Amino acid sequence: MNAANTANVYKNQQIMTASPEELTLMLYNGAIRFITESMQAIEQGNLERANAANLRAQDIVREFMCTLDMQYEISQNYYKLYDYIEYRLIQANIKKDKSQLEEAKSLLTELRDTWMQAMKLARGQQQAAAK
Repeated sequence: MNAANTANVYKNQQIMTASPEELTLMLYNGAIRFITESMQAIEQGNLERANAANLRAQDIVREFMCTLDMQYEISQNYYKLYDYIEYRLIQANIKKDKSQLEEAKSLLTELRDTWMQAMKLARGQQQAAAK
């Protein structure tokens, strides 16, 4: 088994054993990574790679939009924010505009950091309740 196969097996195992909260964190990190990859590809003039990475980030943002429970007002607000991020990604892809990618990355990084804080608080409350 080569190193790439070993890494894929490890990644699949990580995904299969992750909690829903951890999966959400992985998705945020993936979207941020794909945006960074798209930006680097634009710098290198590799527009095909930039497009592919951008589309993967768009897929993740759309997944966030599809999984929101719209009966809550906060979900409706998140939907609008994700919709804006998706719009920025699409415009960046059409125009090969790194500034729009940077804005989308910044927003997703903020959302990811907030999610990480929420996970820490929830863990702390679970640990306190278990004592």
